[in-house]
Amino acid sequence: MSKICHDLRSIKGIVFDVDGVLSPSTIPLGSDGVPRRMVNIKDGYALQLAAKCGLKLAIISGADSPGVRERFVGLGIKDVYMKAGQKLPVLNRWMEENGLIPSEVAYVGDDIPDMECMRAVGLAVAPDDAAFDIKRVAGYISPVKGGYGVARDLLEEILKVRGEWLDNAKAFGW
Repeated sequence: MSKICHDLRSIKGIVFDVDGVLSPSTIPLGSDGVPRRMVNIKDGYALQLAAKCGLKLAIISGADSPGVRERFVGLGIKDVYMKAGQKLPVLNRWMEENGLIPSEVAYVGDDIPDMECMRAVGLAVAPDDAAFDIKRVAGYISPVKGGYGVARDLLEEILKVRGEWLDNAKAFGW
């Protein structure tokens, strides 16, 4: 039984924002003025396992960071969209290209630019430190803050109901 009150077996695709979800909301600036993002290793493990298990994964971010693209492509996420000023058209195109309907998709966001996408999918997820308005539209609020295991929390639950968390040979390696 999952702690998430949703039929997680119906989820075939998951889309993640980056800043405030896969990295903390506070981002240090380098001396060159370029933001430096931290990532969570446990999120990384869950993301690569979910990709190996056939879940469709995507990143949609308003930021423009080659390092972010490199990190998540390296984990097996083929669909990484950067500089998405308007995220909903990107989400809709991704769902169409992957043969997914909204009820089969979860979207994880933390702030106002994610709200339209969260309203457009079957399961809206927010980290514990998401903006108040985002928490109001979320079907599940993770008990962890953005950048500290939100992806791991959600993906572990999905893979458990699919019987692919620790019950799959793919789980024991990178």
